[in-house]
Amino acid sequence: MSTLLSQARNRVPRIAEAAVERARLTVVPRTARRRAPRVPFVTLVSLLLVGGVAGLLFFNTSMQQASFTATDLEQQVAVLDAHEQSLKMQLESLRDPQRVALAAKEMGMVPPSSPAFLRLSDGAVLGKPAPATTADSIRVTPLPTRKPSNLRPRPVVVELPEQPEAGADGAASQTPVPATGTKKPHVRDRQQGSQR
Repeated sequence: MSTLLSQARNRVPRIAEAAVERARLTVVPRTARRRAPRVPFVTLVSLLLVGGVAGLLFFNTSMQQASFTATDLEQQVAVLDAHEQSLKMQLESLRDPQRVALAAKEMGMVPPSSPAFLRLSDGAVLGKPAPATTADSIRVTPLPTRKPSNLRPRPVVVELPEQPEAGADGAASQTPVPATGTKKPHVRDRQQGSQR
């Protein structure tokens, strides 16, 4: 054991000396420093900037195009919705029983005053069937409404005097004609005014 301790003691100074030798700083010979070339870096930054601006322009253009497309589609939806509403209104007017009854009347059909019904389960006739005539048919259209008396004033009749007839020479007689409203000068008054 003592030999091991003595060997360990002998090794420790050697290891320490080796560590000190390794830890000493040495002067590095001065060499020319190389600068990294700037052209590739500037080119890379320029390409990134141009690519970013081009990407933003492309994105903005595509967003505007999508906005225009959406506006056009909204207008088409509005037009189609209005068309659908008009078709529904036409369908409702075609389904109107009053219109069907008027069309049947124009074809010469007459609604019966006392209709009879068939029971499909056994084929029995319910009611008394009778031929329909125009005399006993039900009125299809309502009677027109009368205006109230205060909305139907009596007509005012204004009688005008007879106009004198033209003479043989084609000139009208110069008798004054009473005029309603504004007074017009007579022929005599015009002649007197021209002489003055």
